[in-house]
Amino acid sequence: MSSFFTAPAGEKKRKRASANEAPHKRVATGKSTAKPSSAKAPVAKSRPAVPKKAVERDESISGSDIDSDDGDHHIEREDGSEGEEESDHEGETAAEKRLRLAQRYLDKARQEVELEEDEYAFDAEQIDRDLLAERLQEDVAEAKGKVYRQLASKLDFDGAAHTQFRWNSGTVTSVSVCAPYAYTTTKDGYLTKWKLQDLPKNQWPQTTKKKPKKPPAPPKKKPERVCFNRANPTKAKDKTYQGHTNAAILTVKASSDGKFVVTGGADKRMVVHDAETLKPIRAFTQHRDAVTSLAFRRGTNQIFSASKDRTVKVWSLDELAYVETLFGHQDEIPDIDALAGERCVSVGARDRTARYWKVPEESQLVFRGGVSEKKSYKNRDQQVDHDGTMDQVAMIDDELFVTGDSAGTLALWGTSRKKALFTQPCAHGIDPPLKPSEVSADANADESVVPTPQPRAITALRTIPYSDVILSGSWDGFVRVWRLSEDKKKILPVGVLGSSTALQQLDQAEAQKQKEEVKQKAKEEKKKEENESGATASSGEEGQADDEASVDGSQDNKKKKQESGLIRGIINDIAIFERGDRGRDGICIVVATGKEMRLGRWKVMKDGRNGATIFEVPKVARRAGAKGEDSEDEEEA
Repeated sequence: MSSFFTAPAGEKKRKRASANEAPHKRVATGKSTAKPSSAKAPVAKSRPAVPKKAVERDESISGSDIDSDDGDHHIEREDGSEGEEESDHEGETAAEKRLRLAQRYLDKARQEVELEEDEYAFDAEQIDRDLLAERLQEDVAEAKGKVYRQLASKLDFDGAAHTQFRWNSGTVTSVSVCAPYAYTTTKDGYLTKWKLQDLPKNQWPQTTKKKPKKPPAPPKKKPERVCFNRANPTKAKDKTYQGHTNAAILTVKASSDGKFVVTGGADKRMVVHDAETLKPIRAFTQHRDAVTSLAFRRGTNQIFSASKDRTVKVWSLDELAYVETLFGHQDEIPDIDALAGERCVSVGARDRTARYWKVPEESQLVFRGGVSEKKSYKNRDQQVDHDGTMDQVAMIDDELFVTGDSAGTLALWGTSRKKALFTQPCAHGIDPPLKPSEVSADANADESVVPTPQPRAITALRTIPYSDVILSGSWDGFVRVWRLSEDKKKILPVGVLGSSTALQQLDQAEAQKQKEEVKQKAKEEKKKEENESGATASSGEEGQADDEASVDGSQDNKKKKQESGLIRGIINDIAIFERGDRGRDGICIVVATGKEMRLGRWKVMKDGRNGATIFEVPKVARRAGAKGEDSEDEEEA
């Protein structure tokens, strides 16, 4: 009788019948009659007796049976060999199996690439770059959170072309990029979306095979404004309003998938916008003071927010939900940064600490800045009266990050040490000394009243993740480029962004002015000759004196422009994205500038411009680099 825990008797009988059918079919072959196995013996005994005629008939066709049996033996051997291979790898773990399969796949890819190289004779360097092994190594290094890209020597920072664009707005406080769009925020409450232009070679693609009769149009350089959104102060008391209610928007960040744009303002709100239309989706009001900085976790929609209320909050935009709060800073948090790991680094202004937050472990590492002992600088002009506040931070990888302070010091930190690995004082130089008339109201003021010149503060700091490139900005008019040393213990200067192109533009502008001045002088001389025919000699001497004065004036103007720099104003933020597949066409850098500083008015530049500047940094040409190396070798010889 069947029950709930036993199968019915009918099913058991069917299972027995199916089990007996399989050996019955195997025994029916000639192999079983010639060489019966021990397992098949009981089945053979249960068979009925075979008549003599049938035996003779089987013997007459035994040759064909033997041939077929040999094929069966061959199949069984193959199955056995596969079983042996599987038995060899039975004890391996899942990770070892993945590694074995990946190595087999890489070997196959290398063989295919070698065949293509022999057949088509491609460039070896191009093939090596496209190897799947290199791609996998980069992916593994990025997953581990280590520096794996050496880009400082491959990019032509001096030859970067720049384009300035501005609009009728206040000080630009922040900029973020999600190619091909850039997002800017201002102190008067504007969030603006811009479409960045493609590279000149990609702007006007040729659609037909025929050669065009007309030359192509000149490439576009300035970005196009797509849409904008503005804070509404009249909704300050409306709790259901999902946008900003205060004029000053201090920071902006765009998600990597291009869905969300998040802003933080002085109204204590963090607002999530739709990236296409910039319409506000949700406003979070958990912070008790102004939201000063934002940082997305790389490749995800998890975001970290820093505020003047001395807290860091974690959010998930997929669910539009608050996750947790991180406590520890003793002062406002002006900047925060994050990479792919569930980690973030923040700086605490006047508490002079950088805190490395481990979110899953609910722990933090504290790095204390400032100079405890007075260092003996080689140059006395680099001595600093105060340590300054930690205002900027940028992560290089999961173990290294850099900070910048108001004293102009650029510091490199590692998670293995609590002290800075390297410090670069006065990274952006020192402000020129003030005049006595600017300091005192007295007509004859003493020079003792003039304070000592102070270094320029670092107001913007950015890195290319997992690479050796570091960019910093201040109000000296330049974006300075630094690189991480090979031993990852020092920061070395590379140069200034767009220095050679700026000099070329200055030379061209001066040449045009000189040509125009020469033409005007020639016209004036002709008029004078017509009016006064006898005073040719004196007019010639005056013309020479005027030429010398104009040359001296142009040189002075050139020096002033070089000292003032490419960028007029205070650099408040820097954003970077790569052109092409993994940066094959270089990188694009967007710099936000303004007349005032981002979080206050401690420094005001009346000659500054509220806007932004775009730098297109190309890759270094191989041939030119090779020629340059050869020429240097010849000079040394």
